[in-house]
Amino acid sequence: MTVHHITHPLIQHKLTLMRQKDRSTNSFRRLLGEISMLMAYEVTRDMPTQLIEIETPLETMRSPVIDGKKTVFVSIMRAGAGFLDGMLHVVPGARIGHIGLYRDPKTLVAVEYYFKMPQDMHERDAIVLDPMLATGNSAVAAVDRLKETRPKSIRFVCLLAAPEGLANFQASHPDVPVYTAAVDRELDDHGYILPGLGDAGDRLFGTK
Repeated sequence: MTVHHITHPLIQHKLTLMRQKDRSTNSFRRLLGEISMLMAYEVTRDMPTQLIEIETPLETMRSPVIDGKKTVFVSIMRAGAGFLDGMLHVVPGARIGHIGLYRDPKTLVAVEYYFKMPQDMHERDAIVLDPMLATGNSAVAAVDRLKETRPKSIRFVCLLAAPEGLANFQASHPDVPVYTAAVDRELDDHGYILPGLGDAGDRLFGTK
């Protein structure tokens, strides 16, 4: 498995601000949107392009464009929604899929409650979005389900990863590259990333 650690200074700066416990919901949400836009540049760096004919004010030329409709952003609900907005600013033509998972508080196992993808996934490149790769159980379950639709390629994008989550994900999906802004120290007994930034969903939606 390839792990792309995105160390761009702007991303690291904004992540530091997000980690602060007194950061408001509004500020946290805005920073996540900004970071996801910046990460989108890295994730889409090798996205295929095709040449089309256009007219500049001076002449006709052939110039490259991406086919955004062939990209599917797969949001793992609910925290993935905050990641999705920034990505769509960069690739507004992308299709969107949703996977609804919740973590059983006793077993920490991911339980699916919703799954909806665009048609013809075999023609599309899937980019899975979830801010936190903690135990990795949700990510593994999401990609398990996604692979049933046979997309052309899959990438997983998170803001923070724990070593335990990366190891779990790698064991199940060694073919799926992971893009992350930070690999933190460890998980606590409740499956939270340390030092982390708390529960991304609760901080994003102000539910705590």
